[in-house]
Amino acid sequence: MSALLGRLGGWCARHGRIVLALWVLLAGLLTGATLVWGRPVNNNVAIPGSDAQIAHDLMREGFGPGYDVGGTVQLVLYTADGTLLEKPRKKAVEKALDELRRVPNVAKVETPYRMGGIAANMQIGMIVVRLGSVEGVSPTESARQLTAAASPPLTEAGIEVVPANPGTPADKEIKSGTSEIIGLLIALLVLLFAFGTLVAALIPIFTAVISIGVGLGVIGLLGHVADVPSTAPVIATMIGLGVGIDYALFLLSRYRRLLAEGVPVVEAVRQTISSSGGAVVFAGGTVIIALSALMLAGFPVLTALGWITGISVVCAVLTSITLVPALLGILGHRINALRMPFFGRSGTDGSGWARLSDWVAGRPWRVLLITTAVLAALTVPAAGLKLGSLDDGYGDKNTPYRRAYELLEAGFGPGANGPIIVVAKVGEQVDEDDKIVSTVKRRIERVDGVSYVMDPQINENGRSLLIQVLPDYAPSDARTIDVVKAIRALDIPGVELHVGGKVAGLADASDQIVERTPIVVGVVVLLSALLLLLAFRAPIIALKAAVMNLVSLGAAFGTLAVVFSVGLGSSLIGMDPPPSVEGAYLETLFFTVPIERYVPLMLFAVLFGLSMDYEVFLLTSVRQAYARHGDNRRSVAEGLGATGRVITSAALIMVAVFTAFIAYPDPLVKVFGVGLAAAIAVDATIIRGFLVPSTMVLLGRWNWWIPRWLDRILPNLAIEGAEETAERPVREPDLAATAR
Repeated sequence: MSALLGRLGGWCARHGRIVLALWVLLAGLLTGATLVWGRPVNNNVAIPGSDAQIAHDLMREGFGPGYDVGGTVQLVLYTADGTLLEKPRKKAVEKALDELRRVPNVAKVETPYRMGGIAANMQIGMIVVRLGSVEGVSPTESARQLTAAASPPLTEAGIEVVPANPGTPADKEIKSGTSEIIGLLIALLVLLFAFGTLVAALIPIFTAVISIGVGLGVIGLLGHVADVPSTAPVIATMIGLGVGIDYALFLLSRYRRLLAEGVPVVEAVRQTISSSGGAVVFAGGTVIIALSALMLAGFPVLTALGWITGISVVCAVLTSITLVPALLGILGHRINALRMPFFGRSGTDGSGWARLSDWVAGRPWRVLLITTAVLAALTVPAAGLKLGSLDDGYGDKNTPYRRAYELLEAGFGPGANGPIIVVAKVGEQVDEDDKIVSTVKRRIERVDGVSYVMDPQINENGRSLLIQVLPDYAPSDARTIDVVKAIRALDIPGVELHVGGKVAGLADASDQIVERTPIVVGVVVLLSALLLLLAFRAPIIALKAAVMNLVSLGAAFGTLAVVFSVGLGSSLIGMDPPPSVEGAYLETLFFTVPIERYVPLMLFAVLFGLSMDYEVFLLTSVRQAYARHGDNRRSVAEGLGATGRVITSAALIMVAVFTAFIAYPDPLVKVFGVGLAAAIAVDATIIRGFLVPSTMVLLGRWNWWIPRWLDRILPNLAIEGAEETAERPVREPDLAATAR
């Protein structure tokens, strides 16, 4: 493979302007196409085979419009002075209802002056709007449009109106722009320190931007033929931006080293792509494998996020092995132009890392014990990780959804923010006077944790009942799921109960994800280890790499537990306390935040792939050194010394990109930002800088051992350049020499 990549890199270097023009043209055409034809999204939250999905399907059968996901919008009313029953305010509400009925796609508007529509204090009310169709309609946009229509008469009468969140977690609108710009600026600063020249620093930024432009264009157009969640482009940007800059940085460092050794430009590009380009391909492959494994989770949103984010990684790999060599061929020695004062260093040997690598190689047992203790301390808090539903009570106080959440809780109780929807199938046609209807309602009312049960609605054929249930607890409270389970456990003769709603749906999705997590983890670990085995032909190295990645994940989950489950950092990252803890000063500073149950699996897939990047970069350098002279201890020291500065710079860039997203107000984005940044920081420093080198020194020649039978059947896909590393066979090691 190295020879093929070398020829590709050499061709791109010789035809740099053509390659550059093609990439820029492709990015422009795809971006233009998405502007013309749009970026349709479809947040498919179906959970095939689950009880919540059965309930949601039954809701669409004869209960009228508005029972599709996102088909109902609630407008919360509040007057601080007087009540909603006063004549001027009531007249304003009636006028607002008329305005809402004129809005296109509105099928039904329910007045707040109905049973259960106004709170006991008469100051808080709720208008319910049922939409005729939700096909291609954004729930958030519908809420904005309806609020704008109702606001004028209500505001004039002194009534505040805010929309409750009409969507699911998949419908979150994450406005990108600021976070990406902050990440790029910090990345540019790190690159300036790493290279010392503006031209060299701009190449990874430019290639990453082109890669993201192409990737987002492809993702946008795919929305016309496949389900693309609204959050997918942002997550794809986060991952694609990080790996795109990292891959280009790795190649650029190798190229500048070859230039410093006097290698001609085109030959330097060819050797760079031949050796380091192979590492980029295999590193990208591990990320794609990890993300693609999310398709096994059985949750449509995770499935879509997995393969769509993988597209951005594919684009990053392709630009790295084609666009980067093209730019290097065009610039030649001008890569070192525009040197910035106070940035970078004249040397390229990374002498600081060379000294550290010698120190680690000289005392492997001590380093192993200390790093193991540190990583254990970072991982222990992960046992206290608290999973749950993240509702709008943890949202930014400045958002209308948070305001609506607080008003509903104050007026109707915490359960009003997450009503449980019960659909009961009966054996024969019934009407509202039949005993079975009152029996179902009465049995649900007796369930512990139920606050209020609304009157049952009967569908057109009279064979199904729809009942809205308000629990005593907020959607994020674990006890709400207990209420769901208790209702499902009811045994009513002649009645088949199914429970839906946001809480029930998330609970079912979580159960399914937990059930399939071992499969996803097993597939990711096995396929990634197999890819490393093909790359380095060393089974012990492949197995050890998988274990090291799992260790870094433990540290990431430990950090999440400290920040969110213990609450030591929740306020520091800009989160507002939920209404339930406001009052006591310390509680507003240190409050716990539940982590969505699907987040650990998503983080596992992303982090396992990204962590393998640094493993591949380090092992490639160590393998090249070992193939030259066969001294294990020396090759580990040389490999760490050669890549330490590059890996550190790459990790700083990745951490900067992820940390920038912590500034976004959405708590789910903050969770991802903290988890990804913490894991990359630990992985690139403690694990790759200390733990991996110390274990490699202790393993000695066992690192590169391979059974003869396995050596015969494995295809030769070595990622080192053949002209740089004459392949030397590694025989079964002598146990007495393994410490060499």
